[in-house]
Amino acid sequence: MNGSRCNNTLTESSKILAAGIATTGLIGAGVGIGVVFGSLILGVARNPSLRGQLFTYAILGFAFSEATGLK
Repeated sequence: MNGSRCNNTLTESSKILAAGIATTGLIGAGVGIGVVFGSLILGVARNPSLRGQLFTYAILGFAFSEATGLK
């Protein structure tokens, strides 16, 4: 009985570890999204009159970054 309990614990911990490793592929998408919106903030700070156009480009960049994470 004790061996079965140990095997079950090992299986559960392996599943959790595998889920964590599987999400590391999204690190690049997270960095990309951060760069996109950081650049949006810098662009609006430099030229506030272009806020609408820069926001449109930022949403497009966000979509591309997110798509690479989903691939």
